[in-house]
Amino acid sequence: MLPERSSLATGDEEALVRRSVAGDSEAYGRLYERHLDAIFRYIFFRVSEAELAEELTEEVFVRAWEALPKYRKGKDPFSSWLYRIAHNLVVDHYRRRKPTVLPNEELERTANPDGLPEEQVAYQEEMKSLSWAIQLLDELEQRVVILRFVDGLSHAQVSALIGKSEAACRVIQHRALANLRRFLKDWES
Repeated sequence: MLPERSSLATGDEEALVRRSVAGDSEAYGRLYERHLDAIFRYIFFRVSEAELAEELTEEVFVRAWEALPKYRKGKDPFSSWLYRIAHNLVVDHYRRRKPTVLPNEELERTANPDGLPEEQVAYQEEMKSLSWAIQLLDELEQRVVILRFVDGLSHAQVSALIGKSEAACRVIQHRALANLRRFLKDWES
């Protein structure tokens, strides 16, 4: 579930960050609650394992808490800073381990329980092929696809997170979607 944009009012967010930098763990807890789902989704779609995604997500927030005194408000929004930490953890994870496809038990959890068995099987196969195809994209394409279509961020938000212009973000997205179509076509063959 994406946090409501109105609940993330800039002034409120900045006040929570200031309080957190000053050592207020309750304020940091509120930041944690606001960003937890988005950071988890970002990591999950990169590693395809719920348990690992949970571990890495927790590590993001531990590292962020430890590094809060070094956070500079003017440089990046707090969410961008968290995504950067998450990205670095995912990169470190893949340096140590080869990527895998989405496990069947995770696919079963995402299926519609009210659907017909054949619909559930078809959905699981689609999710498996999509997970496989996303992992074939290069790192930047993966980030753009996940941030745009999983987290539902705008081009402006994604461009700020990846450090590219909106036009470059759109080009990367276009290239990524074309690659996904090609990968999925190969998967069906």
